[in-house]
Amino acid sequence: MDIRKLHYFIAVAEELHFSRAAEKLNMTQPPLSQQIQDLEKELGVKLLERNKRQVRLTPAGVVFFEEAKMILSQLERSIKTTQLTSQGIIGHLVVGFVDSAAGDIMVDILRVFRERFPQIQLTLCEMTSAQQWQALHDGTIHVGFLRFIESAKHIDYCTITNESLVAVLPEQHPLARLSAISVRSLEFEPFILSPRYLGVSFHDLINGFCAQHGVYPNVVQEAIQMYTIVNLVAANLGVSIVPSSVSVFQRSGVVFRPFEESVPPVPLYTAWRTDVNKAVLSAFIRTVEEVSSIAIDSR
Repeated sequence: MDIRKLHYFIAVAEELHFSRAAEKLNMTQPPLSQQIQDLEKELGVKLLERNKRQVRLTPAGVVFFEEAKMILSQLERSIKTTQLTSQGIIGHLVVGFVDSAAGDIMVDILRVFRERFPQIQLTLCEMTSAQQWQALHDGTIHVGFLRFIESAKHIDYCTITNESLVAVLPEQHPLARLSAISVRSLEFEPFILSPRYLGVSFHDLINGFCAQHGVYPNVVQEAIQMYTIVNLVAANLGVSIVPSSVSVFQRSGVVFRPFEESVPPVPLYTAWRTDVNKAVLSAFIRTVEEVSSIAIDSR
């Protein structure tokens, strides 16, 4: 059915007068009358009762009038939605993140993005770096905030921040009284760390830093999430070394202390698939670039 016929019928149904409807449509009356007759023939029902004095809707015409308005309204919404989706103004984005990324930089990125694109639905999934890397490959997330990167086809990334390493100590630990500690002072302490298979580069960075100063962590407990590590330290099960952003988890029972030694930078990356033609993803990456003030170069 020609959509124009719906417009013609709605105009006549609203005016209940062919001449006024034709004027409203910027056309003459005879072709308008012919279009309505063609519509009735196409539907196989009479929509209008007309005589020399008046035009009125039949019961079927009343129903079709309401349905035609809904059809055109839905069509307009569909067109608008399609256009906005193409422009990256509306849509859906699935974002993975490690719990230690939930600090200022990621919060700022999400806040700015939400302010600019309030109609884009964001689904946030807390995942380990290894889980995010696999999810990027599988296409189950569109973008991730993670701690390690490998060279991979169809995945690009940028470094959005470099943090330092800090020690996490039980609040009653003798070292907690100090404003900064030496990593050598942790030589005989029980450690709580994340398992290596969940983030090889991050795990090796911590152990490499310790080994550089003659410390080889005695890992008595492994935990996947950073806030779990902090909670286990609060339970006095050991000490740990974490990215400085984890200090946002400030809770009773623990203290965070910087090291006296020079510590290696702990990068936080944003990674995304480059073979996904998704305008909302491009809008998100532009926001990451702006907020982190780091140009995104192809690697």
